[in-house]
Amino acid sequence: MPYVKLEVTREGITRDQKQTLIKGITDLITDVLNKDPQLTHVVIQEVELDDWGFAGEQVSVLREKGITADKK
Repeated sequence: MPYVKLEVTREGITRDQKQTLIKGITDLITDVLNKDPQLTHVVIQEVELDDWGFAGEQVSVLREKGITADKK
């Protein structure tokens, strides 16, 4: 019974995007590990920007500086 936890920053991820991620992750686990998709659990947890940091800074501060993870 695979369990996958995906953590993302709380920045407006939509219900449709979450559904696409859940389906894609489930399909990947099924294809790569040959696991039953009916027994595969995917949890998406949204984290506040103040509660996530990297490079010694809170993501909220990095966003204020214009630093994002978006593709250019």
